[in-house]
Amino acid sequence: MGKFTFIETGIKDLYVIEPTVFGDNRGYFMETYNDEFKPYIKHLDGTPAEFVQDNQSKSKKGVLRGLHFQKQNPQGKLVRCLEGEVYDVAVDLRKDSETYGKWYGVLLSEENKKQFYLPEGFAHGFVVLTDTATFAYKCTRLYDPTDEGGIMWNDPDIGVDWNIPADMEILLSEKDKKNPRFADLGFSF
Repeated sequence: MGKFTFIETGIKDLYVIEPTVFGDNRGYFMETYNDEFKPYIKHLDGTPAEFVQDNQSKSKKGVLRGLHFQKQNPQGKLVRCLEGEVYDVAVDLRKDSETYGKWYGVLLSEENKKQFYLPEGFAHGFVVLTDTATFAYKCTRLYDPTDEGGIMWNDPDIGVDWNIPADMEILLSEKDKKNPRFADLGFSF
């Protein structure tokens, strides 16, 4: 039996992953990555990919990061929440995809221990729903600040439902405040 359950999302190559957690009165143990992932981790052209960079961030309640992507060196990402809770979103930017422009979201938390795999060709973002959240992600390509792209987090054409409580203030970076609408993007993979 595998140590992970890969759950299809209705968008090709986009998966929610549930690890097998072994718990007892001392706490718990789980694997977060192993060779079971290899068939799923691919570049846009279908060739096998490997993770080459790990990142970690800590953010406070209401911080919304995204929607981000890299244009020339797209990153596949395996993401999870180590502490707290986030709502994580992927938007399909693959022009030949049946789900181009569609989004999928999942609640990631330290309690549910779910992971989310976004293949290359997606925009990514998340919002912090608890006082703080520590977020970790593995990437298939190195971050390149000269290759950044973004889409407005509340774009009306995409229509992401971020599950944000009405009384929660959204905190965006100055850069994310300037992200264009999807219709004005002029870019796809």
